[in-house]
Amino acid sequence: MRNHVKYNDPKYTEYRKELRNHSTSAEASLWLYLKQKKLEGRKFTRLKSIGNFIVDFYCPEEKIAIELDGEPHFWEEGMTKDFNKTKFLEGQGIVIIRFENKWVFEDLEFVLGEIKNV
Repeated sequence: MRNHVKYNDPKYTEYRKELRNHSTSAEASLWLYLKQKKLEGRKFTRLKSIGNFIVDFYCPEEKIAIELDGEPHFWEEGMTKDFNKTKFLEGQGIVIIRFENKWVFEDLEFVLGEIKNV
């Protein structure tokens, strides 16, 4: 049985707000296709905290987290953080999908198709 995990913990409210106000262009672009149940009628939220982690997009109905990764994610520190986040989320029964930011611009249909497939 999983431990109870806090979603959208108030201690992360300001940090989530800061991230939302400084989102990457890839995040802003993908959000246009995920918000308001535009993808297969599924509700996605943006910058959801799950435990001590914040995911870029989350679909509670399907328990899917989507992460868009830019350059800092490919450095050792970023890869370690991503590994720990993925391990935690998978332990909560959440499927995590990662895309490089560039894929949102280079092949959006692929990105949306992969999300639908999961």
